[in-house]
Amino acid sequence: MKNFASIFVVSAFLLCAAGIVRAEDAPPLPRDNSGVNVRDRNDAAVTAGQQSNMKRDVELTRRIRRAVVKDSSLSVMAHNVKIVSANGSVTLRGPVKTEAEKDAIASKAQSIAGADRVNNELEVRNQ
Repeated sequence: MKNFASIFVVSAFLLCAAGIVRAEDAPPLPRDNSGVNVRDRNDAAVTAGQQSNMKRDVELTRRIRRAVVKDSSLSVMAHNVKIVSANGSVTLRGPVKTEAEKDAIASKAQSIAGADRVNNELEVRNQ
């Protein structure tokens, strides 16, 4: 029985080691937005980390996000845009599939926050 346990442990170890070697040899998966992330290194770029924790800003972001997600005509990509609110102003960032999606999201944000309080930095992704 002791011999069987030793064989089992050694076998399990070898299988795990083989899996690790295979994972290291596999080519890296392409990152869809890694090139886009370079722009976020700019100190002037608005990122999700700049979302205000003030109750009114959190509520503003929540209302806009809800309006965007409820719109079933928008793509998953559009549903996942960044919505950052600070001091009552909203910045929209990220890719969308079409100009119509860009306009629809901006319209929703403007109707909730006010037309002059929305900075639309959404980008139409060329397919």
